[in-house]
Amino acid sequence: MSESKTPQPYDEAIVLHVSLTNGTIKREPLDKDMIAKYLGGRGIGVKTLYDNLPPGVDPLSPDNLLIFAVGPVTATSVPTAGRSVVVTKSPLTGTVFDSNVGGHIGAYIRRAGYAAIVFEGRSEEPVYLWIDDDEVEIREAGKVWGENVEVSTDKLIEETDAKAHVACIGPAGENLVKLASIMTDKHRAYGRGGVGAVMGSKNLKALVVKGTGKVAVKDEEQLDLAVKRARRLIKKNPVTDKSLPVYGTPVLVNLANEYGMLPTHNFQEGTFNDAEGVSGEKLLERLSVRTYRCFGCPIGCGRISKTYGEEVGGPEYETIWALGPQCGINDLEWIAMANHHCNLLGMDTISVGSTIGCAMELVQRGKMDASLEFGNTEGLLELIDDMGHARGLGAELGEGSRTLAEKHGAPDLAMQVKGLEIPAYDPRGAQGHALGYATSNRGGCHLRSYLIGPEILGVPVRVDRDRPEGKADLVILYQNLSAAMDAFVLCRFTNFAFTVDDYAEFVSACTGIPIDGHSLLAIGERIWNLERMFNLREGIDGSEDKLPPRFNTPLPEGGTRNRVVLIDEMLPEYYRLRGWDAEGRPTKERLERLGLA
Repeated sequence: MSESKTPQPYDEAIVLHVSLTNGTIKREPLDKDMIAKYLGGRGIGVKTLYDNLPPGVDPLSPDNLLIFAVGPVTATSVPTAGRSVVVTKSPLTGTVFDSNVGGHIGAYIRRAGYAAIVFEGRSEEPVYLWIDDDEVEIREAGKVWGENVEVSTDKLIEETDAKAHVACIGPAGENLVKLASIMTDKHRAYGRGGVGAVMGSKNLKALVVKGTGKVAVKDEEQLDLAVKRARRLIKKNPVTDKSLPVYGTPVLVNLANEYGMLPTHNFQEGTFNDAEGVSGEKLLERLSVRTYRCFGCPIGCGRISKTYGEEVGGPEYETIWALGPQCGINDLEWIAMANHHCNLLGMDTISVGSTIGCAMELVQRGKMDASLEFGNTEGLLELIDDMGHARGLGAELGEGSRTLAEKHGAPDLAMQVKGLEIPAYDPRGAQGHALGYATSNRGGCHLRSYLIGPEILGVPVRVDRDRPEGKADLVILYQNLSAAMDAFVLCRFTNFAFTVDDYAEFVSACTGIPIDGHSLLAIGERIWNLERMFNLREGIDGSEDKLPPRFNTPLPEGGTRNRVVLIDEMLPEYYRLRGWDAEGRPTKERLERLGLA
């Protein structure tokens, strides 16, 4: 596509099918019926995976699919419309898995004329895919295989085009580490679930994209009005206008600690004695150099820090927690450098830090023999490097906390759901958020149903964090909305400022499909149920909708003391409201209503 070409609407976008085994590339038009039912992004990715991946496939075999997808608002004027999604079967959890990233590559995939890129098979030698608008080529990648993310990105841009954007794996993905991410813009991650290991198993080093075409929408006037209103809402909201732009996501450190929900020493406590020292305020004061924005983002939560004389990306709130309080570490400069190591290697910082914290408690309780101690950073950077290269003890930790804890005879010490490590909010402090962890289709995830908003931040309205009543309905609402958002694809932070009707107006203007808030949530519900069906056919059923036993024991102190999770009180109502049976299986009636029968 070139600047002279007619702007392309989403329903004329192309799906690329790339066979790495045969070295062939096939183009097919995006199915318009698929748009109406699944929109794009996560929706189309999950539908494609469900329809084309037989049950029981090894996630690291050539038979697994790796799908990059964008949505109908991508690369438009809608705020934060630069995001994209990767969908695959996770080697860490065995579940259906999607991972969402900001940066710029999503906008360039769309500007090149594509809605999705489906990678199949495995190349005999390392390769990367080069997309230059209409021209698509599988190229040899031996010269960057083994290189870290920064070096690989620079070399691939030098070899292709200065205006290109790169999504690549580092050594962790190449070594099939189950905590491996796919990195873009050097320190933005399609994180969690080992999606980078799937890419490495295909001998696919990178996706490099230059897209110069223009994107058309069906109703420019409607979209223009909606976007103007949206930008006013972002400026009006204190979270999107002040907190995130000034402090970034680390603004949450002190707040989580105040509520007794900042997990410390592998979730043994909910408060950290030096939270202030690793807070967003302290990061801004000591290490921050500048901020940056993803494509089309008026919020600008990204930041560059300087640590040990080197400029690095981040760290984000989840990373500060995982490599800090989770491991008893209060050295902010070290945390920033550890984050940088993970980015260079291409590894998910949440699972890396949480697994190290699990190992520290295994050692603490005499279950494991290693030189690991809460609060001690000695040798940890080397351990992280060993995790990325699958060496020695690092190879053991690179399998994730569930496998590690089971191997050492203490499975209850892994703070995970369905194999995915739980992020930086102790579930004892927010009942709805806890239910969201337990029922997440991809495992322990805070973004499937971010009830920290209403339960802790009071956004859009405050609800009682301790009451289980009414939480099932709220979790379902947020899960359906998150699925829809990942299908048209926008940043989750816009939740603080926008309503479901705002989102529906964006989608309607871009696609020409008459969608209101209710029908948008129905699309999200369809995606959620299809993911559930994928997991069920893989043998992952309602028995996995649970939290580690630790959360049945009250915390002794802090803002969440004397509380436990009440999953057993909320789960039956959740299943009933979902239209599932008592074992958590969607009923025939619900599937028929959603067009999934």
